[in-house]
Amino acid sequence: MTNMTKRMASVLASGSGSSRARRKKMSKSLRLFLTVTVFVVGSQALASDVKVIANPSVRAASIAVSELRAVFLEESSSLAGGHVEPVLAKSGRTHDAFLREYIGLTDYDLQAYYHTLVFTGRGAIPKTLNSDAEVVAYVARTRGAIGYVGADARDDGVRALTVVSAEISERKLIHRVQPVYPVELRENSIGGTVRLRVAIAPAGTVVDVKVVGGDAALGAAAAKAVAQWKYAPAASRTSAELTLTFGPQP
Repeated sequence: MTNMTKRMASVLASGSGSSRARRKKMSKSLRLFLTVTVFVVGSQALASDVKVIANPSVRAASIAVSELRAVFLEESSSLAGGHVEPVLAKSGRTHDAFLREYIGLTDYDLQAYYHTLVFTGRGAIPKTLNSDAEVVAYVARTRGAIGYVGADARDDGVRALTVVSAEISERKLIHRVQPVYPVELRENSIGGTVRLRVAIAPAGTVVDVKVVGGDAALGAAAAKAVAQWKYAPAASRTSAELTLTFGPQP
């Protein structure tokens, strides 16, 4: 082999090694990108991360999604026979999840809607607060106030409302069993919101409960309690979704 041939072989071998190194580096970078992307997408809040709260003066124990939307769009100012007023969080994952799941608007669209109400004299921009702690404090001291916070937020002095679909809201709950907060989670101040899909027989008994979102331990506790609930009789079987919240207590 001539010197020239040796040099060409060396260059080709070096280029091949360099190419393999670049491919290996690109593969590593791609894996890192995918990991980061999955993490970022996974960080988006879901409705199961939202807790709807009310001042103790609000007599309702639950609220239908349609009722919640009507309150926050200022189409209605009453719930369970009493006056209510919406309270907004300023921004954040919980705020975005609440609007997306329950109101069906972006923050931009909601603000435009409120400004239209103000301009036409048909409403006002609700009280808007900067943090979960501020929302809880305001709702606790303001008669009729209804707001929302993260599922893990402390709810001292307020009532957590069960959010239900419109269909089930037409059936009156006549016997409610409170879920038992798992001891280990309660002692470590770990809370959360779970979503259940339930089926209610015409006679009012809950005949099927499935956990469709939230922590498994909290979901099991919620399902065990809801299975014992009793609703007013109806002409047909009802299937709907419930959202229950477990909140850390002081």
